[in-house]
Amino acid sequence: MTRFKICGLSTPETVDAAVSVGAFALGFVFFPRSPRHLSPEQAAGLLVRVPEGRRRVAVLVDADDALIDAVLAAGIDTLQLHGAETPERIAAVATRTRRPVWRAAGVATQADIRAAVAAAGPAEWLLLDAKAPRETASGEATLPGGNGLAFDWRLLQGTNIGRPWGLGGGLAPGNVAEAIAAVQPGFVDVSSGVESRSGVKSVEKIKAFAAAVMA
Repeated sequence: MTRFKICGLSTPETVDAAVSVGAFALGFVFFPRSPRHLSPEQAAGLLVRVPEGRRRVAVLVDADDALIDAVLAAGIDTLQLHGAETPERIAAVATRTRRPVWRAAGVATQADIRAAVAAAGPAEWLLLDAKAPRETASGEATLPGGNGLAFDWRLLQGTNIGRPWGLGGGLAPGNVAEAIAAVQPGFVDVSSGVESRSGVKSVEKIKAFAAAVMA
């Protein structure tokens, strides 16, 4: 069975739902521009609900060492870097914290995929997400992830990633089974696809997503 991560969790009920349906990783966003943003203090109260054996993942965008230290102190055990971090920065974070580091990268073309693989450095996992457009329809800058967009999964067919990788971007209960069948990622990552509105997770959609993955 393909493993799955529920990202952008922010309430006790949805954390409990993600645990109960078997998510191997739970993601918590520490990025003020995101509607899913948490402070380390807010996250600490949620992280205690995640049992041992599940990954507690911090989603970070060009975070400094002080923020990384704060989220680790709150109970995070895995760092997902989703900004412009270089391979050298990824290596430095992994060495300094002695924690698993994941690299998330937005892609839209095969060239983007090749660049993401080359730039992942010592990351434990490479998460391939949809590249965000520069602006939303209203003219606002988009977020690095969690925009509800998908890229063309066919770009991955026949592509040798050469390292453990996961798939994100635009996944939801209605299409995740198709994505898994098409490219067989090591795990799938969902955020906006299990929300009732921007930044608000739905227990029912979390359950539906898990059921679709396990079907």
